[in-house]
Amino acid sequence: MKKIGIQIGQPILDFGAREGRYSIPAAIAVGKTGLIYAVDKEQKVLDELSRKVKRMNLNNIKSVRTTGAVTLDFNAESIYVVLLYDVLHYLNKDERGKLYSEVFRVLRQNGILSVYPKHVLEDSPFDEFGRPHLYDVKREIMASNFRFQKKYCDTISHDYSLNHGCVLNFTK
Repeated sequence: MKKIGIQIGQPILDFGAREGRYSIPAAIAVGKTGLIYAVDKEQKVLDELSRKVKRMNLNNIKSVRTTGAVTLDFNAESIYVVLLYDVLHYLNKDERGKLYSEVFRVLRQNGILSVYPKHVLEDSPFDEFGRPHLYDVKREIMASNFRFQKKYCDTISHDYSLNHGCVLNFTK
């Protein structure tokens, strides 16, 4: 998480957080003065996240249940980093466009949009995203007014296993 630019004290939004695979490491990275908003539409996974947070004695993760719409109920320019990790393949092109617009709205100036586009052609295609290349993901996000910052390729945790993958960072 620190490699992608997360710093102590920052408010971070993890969209599609599920049971906290990325929210928990982000919470550790931001320390006690930071805050993670773990956003998901399923109460069951947010309940599991709450149990994990309690066991780990983490007090800086706030679960936020959504209706499943790609709107973010946060003030404009209130978030330093938004994580879109392993979620884009669940959304169709229009939904992704709306999500990028919402992310742009809630990110602070020079804030980071960090994307782990799992299930791309270089990985394993799945659902709506079809068979895009990483380049296609990059181009789609840049068309929403984001500036490409850097690509990080390394061993990444996914579904409780480790695999090689790439994270794309963009700035507002």
